[in-house]
Parts: sequence; structure tokens; C-alpha cells
Amino acid sequence: MTGHEDVAAMDYETAAAELERTVQQLGKEQEDLAESVRTFERGLALARRCARLLDEAQRRLNELAPAGEPSPGA
Repeated sequence: MTGHEDVAAMDYETAAAELERTVQQLGKEQEDLAESVRTFERGLALARRCARLLDEAQRRLNELAPAGEPSPGA
């Protein structure tokens, strides 16, 4: 684990907001390389969480769509 266990419990809105804050931090000058790497790794974990939640939502929509009808977003 990379110390981002909290990310796995976040809902989409929380993860997306945290990802936005993390990306903003990446744009700031940071003298400590280790801190920059930790920020980058957290951003990756958040992006993966958002992608997983979106994939799961799309899968659920596909399951709910009547046969023969395209699901929203497809």
C-alpha cells in the first residue's frame, strides 16, 4: 500500500474534489521532492478511484437498460 487507504472509501464526489485539490498542489513549486512524489501518487490513486466508480456506475446503467436500448453515455 502507498498510504492511500482513505481513497478506497471515498465516494465519487469526494474523490473528484480531492483530486482537483491534489492537482492544484502539483502545479505549485515544492522544494521537497519526496513530498512532490507523494502528492503525485495520491493524485494517481484518486484518479483510479474516480475511474473505478465511473466504470461501476456505467455497468449498473447497462444492467438497468432494457435489452436492445443503448444506455445513457454509450
